[in-house]
Amino acid sequence: MDPAFSFIILTFNEEQHLPRLLQSIAGLASPIYILDSGSTDGTLAIAEKYRALVKTNAFENHPKQWDFALKNFEIKTPWIIGLDADQVVTPELYAQLQQFKDEDHAGTNGIYFNRKNFFKGKWIRHGGYYPKYLLKMFRTHIGYSDLNENMDHRFIVPGKTEIWKRGHILEENLKENQISFWIAKHIRYSDQIATEEIERMSNLRAQTLQPKFWGSPDERNAWLKRLWWKLPLGLRPFLYFSYRMVFQLGILDGSTGILFHFLQGFWFRLIVDVKIKELLKINAHLKKD
Repeated sequence: MDPAFSFIILTFNEEQHLPRLLQSIAGLASPIYILDSGSTDGTLAIAEKYRALVKTNAFENHPKQWDFALKNFEIKTPWIIGLDADQVVTPELYAQLQQFKDEDHAGTNGIYFNRKNFFKGKWIRHGGYYPKYLLKMFRTHIGYSDLNENMDHRFIVPGKTEIWKRGHILEENLKENQISFWIAKHIRYSDQIATEEIERMSNLRAQTLQPKFWGSPDERNAWLKRLWWKLPLGLRPFLYFSYRMVFQLGILDGSTGILFHFLQGFWFRLIVDVKIKELLKINAHLKKD
C-alpha cells in the first residue's frame, strides 16, 4: 500500500534533536524530506542514516523556509506532515497516523495536532499553552506557508479542517536549557517582529486569515493578534503577562513555568515594543530629512 503522507522537517545543527524525532516516526513507512540550512554538525549524517531526502536552503525566516520546502520537494503522497526538528510524535499520535487512510478524510484539507510545549524539562501546562492546536498535516498542493508574518509560521488550507485532541507532538528545544541560547534567539526574533509590525502600520502587510474569535484555532489567533496590534506599545506586555499569570493560571506552572511566562510573555514582548518605538523614531527623522 502506498503511504498516505510524507514528513517534511526543517533542520539546522539538530544532531541533538533529530534522532529523537526520527525514531518517534520510524516504522510509519512514510517518505521523509529534510530542508537543512547549512548544518555543520552531525545532522546530515543522521538524515542519511534514516534515508531522508535532503535539500539545502539559506535560512531567512521560518515562513519562507517552509514555503521553499513545499515548493521544491516533489511530494508524491496525498498528505504532508510538517514538523520542526525539536518535536516528537507521541505513541498515541503515532497510532492515529498508523491507522490513517486518505479515504476516511474526504473533504478535509487540514488536520490540527495537539502540542505539549516544554521549557527546561517542564511541561508548560497553563498560561494559554495547553491545549495548543497546530495545523501540521495538510493535503499536498493545497496547504501553504503563510508569508505574511516574519517569525510565527503557520500552514494554511482552504476549506474543512479537523482537530485531533488525542495524541500529541511534544516540543522541547534542549538547547534552550542554556538561557543564553534562548535570549539570543529571541533577540533575533524581536528584530523580525518589530520590522513586521512597522510594515503593518504602513499597510504593507495584511493578515492572510480572516480573524474569527469562534473560528479555527488559527482564525482565533488571527483575531487575538489583531487585538494585540491595537493595544498601546509598552503597556501591552504588562497586560498580557498579567492575563497569562492570573486568568490563564500561569502561576500554577511553578518556578520554571513562571520564568518561561515572564521571558516569553513579558520580557520578549517588551523588547519588541522598545524596538518598534526606536524604528518609528528613526522613520520620523528620515521623513523630516
